[in-house]
Amino acid sequence: MEGTEQPGPLTADSELPRELSLLDSTMINVGSMIGSGIFIVPATIALHLHSSLTVILVWTVGGIVSLFGALSVAELGAMMPKAGGQYVYLREAYGPVWGFLYGWAAFACINTASIAAVAVTFALYLGYFFPMSHGSTISVAIASIVLLTAINCFGIKFGALVQNGFTLLKIGSLILLVFFCFALTGGTTANFSPVLPTEPLSMLAGPLLLSMVAALFAYDGWIEITYVAGEVKNPHRTIPRSLFLSTLIATGLYVAVNVALIYVLRLSSIAGSQMVASDAAIKIMGTAGAAAVAIAVIISTFGANNGYIFTCPRIYYAMAKEGLFFSWLSRIHPRFKTPVPSLIIQCVVASILVYSGTFNQLATYVVFPSWFFYLMSVGAVFLLRSRNPQAARPYKAWGYPYTPLLFILFSIYLLLDTVVEIPRDSLIGAVIVLLGVPAYFFWRMKGANRGPGAPPPLRGTSQ
Repeated sequence: MEGTEQPGPLTADSELPRELSLLDSTMINVGSMIGSGIFIVPATIALHLHSSLTVILVWTVGGIVSLFGALSVAELGAMMPKAGGQYVYLREAYGPVWGFLYGWAAFACINTASIAAVAVTFALYLGYFFPMSHGSTISVAIASIVLLTAINCFGIKFGALVQNGFTLLKIGSLILLVFFCFALTGGTTANFSPVLPTEPLSMLAGPLLLSMVAALFAYDGWIEITYVAGEVKNPHRTIPRSLFLSTLIATGLYVAVNVALIYVLRLSSIAGSQMVASDAAIKIMGTAGAAAVAIAVIISTFGANNGYIFTCPRIYYAMAKEGLFFSWLSRIHPRFKTPVPSLIIQCVVASILVYSGTFNQLATYVVFPSWFFYLMSVGAVFLLRSRNPQAARPYKAWGYPYTPLLFILFSIYLLLDTVVEIPRDSLIGAVIVLLGVPAYFFWRMKGANRGPGAPPPLRGTSQ
């Protein structure tokens, strides 16, 4: 996992203390990846694919694609261990406007809509034990966002401790689900039939792509640790290792859970289920199984949202530090050393999205911009190597140039097909990003935070 070049000097913001260990970093990533997706997406994939091998293959390939992206971005994370993640990489490789557009999209919908959607899922499953009206569900979802925001205002170690605890609980709950599916009566290998697809290969292209998009939604979050890279101990080694380990752990768990679900339920039953994990648990454990899965989802969604709320404000903090966002978002708490204003503004926007009910629609709009920026970030590995080959690279992307190239090719295919399959949502997503262009020039002209923190020149290189 290590490159041959010696680490260069750290370039992170001195105000943010480096307190995150390898365990903390890995748990942040795993916790952000494993949210509600694993409890919802299996039904979506089974609806498109009708053979066990193709279902398992989609989950495996989705993990491999995510791993290739993680291994590529790890080079950038070790090279530029600063707060902001993709914002920093896009700014350095393509110029400040591209970094800003990513940060704008993250603030406007990518991160805030994700936080809102996960919070509502948490509240809905909490309603299994405490029945609530629609209004009460919304209030509980908002309360969970406020609570997690408050937790992460009181120091990074406190937030990391909460993240570690909930991530270990969710890993344990998924392992138990797999164990019980195979250990208790109710499952059969006959459910894996048909193993091979019965449709002609020409008819599988569309369903496979739609299934892959769904799987990649469940894997999303593999880049989260880069947002808090400025607070990671020994980032040159820790960031690449945590990205590798977290993606590997999530892939292993996702594949194992899907094999276990198919062992208990036929694919046709999975496809018709709104709560597939609950249905599997009920079949092997009775009514107690539904309660057990509800607890697992509550733990999983609460932990996932803590990861998002923990990491994403560092993007807005980094933008503000360079005069490309509200200047007050660059402030950190003098005692707890956390970007409290950025945490609070994120809380406000996510809560508004919960209350307005628009977060699910926004989530469909961000598929195109999310993967467009992933594509650009991995492309930055090639661009920066070409432009500045002598720069210190403590870690070099494993499998270069093949792993980043395969990720880029897959991303291009995914983006093109997304435009074809969901042109309206793709267009709206692109418009949301483009609305950031006038905002960028507004902050450039305003000249906020000029001086040492001023935006770098176009096509700048790492300092």
